Amino acid sequence: MGDPRSMTSATDTTKPRMPEEPADRDVDIVEVAPRDGLQNDPALLSTDQKIGLITRSVAAGIRRIEVASFVNPKRVPQMADAEAVLEGLPGPDSPQRLGAAWIGLVLNARGFERAQRTAVDEINLVVMVTDTFSQKNQGMTTEESIATVESVVPLAQAAGLRTSVTMSASFGCPYEGEVPVARVADVAGRLALTGVDEIAVADTIGVAVPRDVARRMAAVKAVTGRTQLRVHVHNTRNTGYASALAAYEAGVRVLDSSLGGIGGCPFAPRATGNIATEDLVFALERSGVNTGLDLDELIRTSDWLGEQLGRPTPALVSKAGPFPPA
Repeated sequence: MGDPRSMTSATDTTKPRMPEEPADRDVDIVEVAPRDGLQNDPALLSTDQKIGLITRSVAAGIRRIEVASFVNPKRVPQMADAEAVLEGLPGPDSPQRLGAAWIGLVLNARGFERAQRTAVDEINLVVMVTDTFSQKNQGMTTEESIATVESVVPLAQAAGLRTSVTMSASFGCPYEGEVPVARVADVAGRLALTGVDEIAVADTIGVAVPRDVARRMAAVKAVTGRTQLRVHVHNTRNTGYASALAAYEAGVRVLDSSLGGIGGCPFAPRATGNIATEDLVFALERSGVNTGLDLDELIRTSDWLGEQLGRPTPALVSKAGPFPPA
């Protein structure tokens, strides 16, 4: 295996590359509610409601947002309006944009072709670390999925788009059980060699605990060189926030979360519970970590989201309020 630190990415400046992390923040939080949060939700929000969620997130200070998924609408009908959502969002010169970057999920070259015709700033691909889950989710093996990343990353870079890839089931698989650390490190090292800008290590089914986070992130760091790392955890078994804080302690400076704590993978049995953005921000800020986000605005947006969904969301800080109370 070559050293990813020696690789250079062939990039074009057709579209401006978004900054990796705001300089005034200790950690960058990627908001995933409009995509990962809604993709498995029984409520089918309208395009205008999704745009409202995204613009409210920007107003709260979030600067990277998963806004759409360019996948087969028959498999994920909640994401069928991807192009319409991008068309309705503020453009790069709009005062409402505030420098925010729009992330679009793609699973293959066909999805990338759709995304490229929109105003996305970043392409996020997905690799399932285990073959069984990969077949269930994407209809291909892990090896085939890595090959997709190898083919799509250069296309995205040539278009001036930032690239990231999520390694799903990095902490455990709903079908194969325990996932060896060596397997996670092998996949991460191979993905780093593609020249992708960022690798997200994901606990898709919510089985991670802090000790495991520290161990796996150390193994991933050892093989990914200068590639930026991100962590995506779920709170399925009530360990998500502890795992997110452990990731920060392990040196990770980009974390995923979902307003209200909504979301889950439609192809993983019982995989519920993204960590809630407002709860994560509370935990980080109380720990002395500057997120650059407005907690009060996040709570208002979470309450609004619950109204749109027609039910309370799992988040707790939106119910209990910040501390000290205003």
